[in-house]
Parts: sequence; structure tokens; C-alpha cells
Amino acid sequence: MTALLEVEGLAKHFPVRRGLLQRVQGHVKAVDGVSFRLAAGETLAVVGESGCGKSTLGRLVLRLIEPTAGAVRWRGEDIFGLPPARMRALRREMQIVFQDPYASLNPRLTVGQMLAEPLMLHGIARGAAAAARVTELLALVGLAPEHARRYPHEFSGGQRQRIGIARALAAGPRLLVGDEPVSALDVSIRAQVVNLLQDLQRRLGLAYLFVSHDLGVVRHIADRVAVMYLGRIVETAPKAALYAGPRHPYTAALLAAIPVADPRLKRDRPILEGDVPSPMAPPPGCRFHTRCAHAVDRCRSEVPPLDQDGDGHAVACWRWRELAPLPSAAAEGVPPDARLAALQGAFRRRAGIRAGA
Repeated sequence: MTALLEVEGLAKHFPVRRGLLQRVQGHVKAVDGVSFRLAAGETLAVVGESGCGKSTLGRLVLRLIEPTAGAVRWRGEDIFGLPPARMRALRREMQIVFQDPYASLNPRLTVGQMLAEPLMLHGIARGAAAAARVTELLALVGLAPEHARRYPHEFSGGQRQRIGIARALAAGPRLLVGDEPVSALDVSIRAQVVNLLQDLQRRLGLAYLFVSHDLGVVRHIADRVAVMYLGRIVETAPKAALYAGPRHPYTAALLAAIPVADPRLKRDRPILEGDVPSPMAPPPGCRFHTRCAHAVDRCRSEVPPLDQDGDGHAVACWRWRELAPLPSAAAEGVPPDARLAALQGAFRRRAGIRAGA
């Protein structure tokens, strides 16, 4: 499968300045040597605990912030070497949906003005043509034409996120980066927005880089999953393979932490001990070894590479072959976020949409 997006050795180290002269005292290694590929029409979910570098990675991919090292190639072209005019033209093809649907919308502009703005900036449409495109975008995300005259505060959280999605789609992108796009919504609205994203992907052929800490939602939307810990990818695999048989102890712990609304169910879950190390001073070797029950001396001194198995499953762990299989949510018969799945099905039936359509 031809890659639409290629990320190689991507790193971002933020300087930490202290004192009266604001001298650099160290660096926060938010992203530290990340590589992956994303094909057209594919959804890659990036998951991990808060502070692992997921959102920073999404912004680096769009060149919203400049990297410390590495490359991002969009259809073979390195975006970090592009002049401003070429980069601006490229932004039509790469857009983002933010986590907070209210903070990401301008309260002084109507919805129609917000959706028309990217059309004018990129020279796509003006006047009556722009108004017609705004109506089309609102219909695409399930909103009415009269909503174009309203302001963001007049909408619910789910409607505001639909507006954010419509704005991202205005310029006709091929890639959407979703920075926790449903985490601020309650579960019923979350199901509707996940349905919308999946339907838009099928209709428009979009590729998604879906940043999330919610593995229940990820199971419903992703094709592949990349697990991040302290700025590095520790495991990546097709969704079914990762949920059925996680190979990294950190991935197994994340899956086991998915809550289940059944007080009678008893689960033997691995409990992570200790705190996440500081990204200013990550531990040597495997960065997870300070919290891993299976760590040996080699883990504390040597950095494990992402070991590929030939079937699209890669894991950065020296001991994964001898530890496999690790317990997983799928092995316990626990469907992650079963309530979300039920609500998705109900909303699809109400809308007359088949699950596989």
C-alpha cells in the first residue's frame, strides 16, 4: 500500500528556561524518534497516557510546530524543507480537528463566516459560490443551512464539534488529524461524532491520524494502532492483532485499564507501579523499565528497537517473545466501550445507515 504520509525519526525537544537570564537548563523530550507510515483512506490511532507526546506528534505532522529532528514526507515531499508559499498550498490537504470544540471556534464570527474563511484564504470560492459551499459543508456534517447565521455559543458541544469538522473539510483535505476530537463529549454524543467521522471517511476517502487516550473509542474507529510512551512508539499493530494479543507490557496494562460496567466481573489486571518518569530526564534503555514487572538488566541499559514480525506488528521490547501472550481485554471477553458500540448501532439504525455502509 502506497504511503500518503511518511514520518521518519521525528523529534521535538522543548527548551526549559530558568533564572533571571532565562538560560536553557534542559529539554523536555516530548517526541523522541517516532517513525510510521499512513496510507490513503486509513486510520492510524496514536494512544497513550497524558503527556506521552501524542498531541505534539499531531502538530508536528502538520508543521504547526517546527521539529528538532526528523522528516515528514507528504506524498514523498519533505514538508519541513518547503518554502512558505508551497507550505500554505499544502495545508489545503492536511487539516486538524481540535479537542475542545468551543475553544477552537472564534466566538466573534458566525458559523457561515468561519466556514467561508478557508474558502477565501485558499482562493477556492467567494460570494454566492462560497455561500453554496458553506451550505454543502453544513449538510455534510448533519447541520441545517440556517445554522450558518448562528454563533458558536448557540450550539451544543456535539454540534460545535461538527462545525469544527466542517471547517476542517472546507478546503478539501486528504488527511485529518484528530487531537482527542471526542474526549470532551459525553458518550451518546461521542457515538454520533464517531459515526460521522467513519461515514465521512468512506464518502471522501480521508486518512485519519486519530490521537486519543480512550482505547474503547480507538477500537471502533482505527485500522492500526500506535502506542506511545514518553515520546516513543513502543508498539504498533493492526487493531485486531493489538487488542487480541498485545506484546508490550505497557500496551497490556492500558488495555486492562479499560473500565467495564459489570460489578460481578473479576479481572486479573496488571497494575503499573510508580510514576511516569520526567520527559526532561527519561531513563536509559527501555523507557518503561522503571514501571515494568518483567524488566531485566538489558532493559535498563539498551534501547530496544521496534522489532517487526512481518505481519505489520512491531514491538519495542527485549522480552516480548518469551512473555507472549500477554493478557488482553479481548482475551477476557471484555468488549471495550460496549456502551459506545450500542449507541453507535442505535444512531445508525435511527438514521437508516447500515453498519458496513
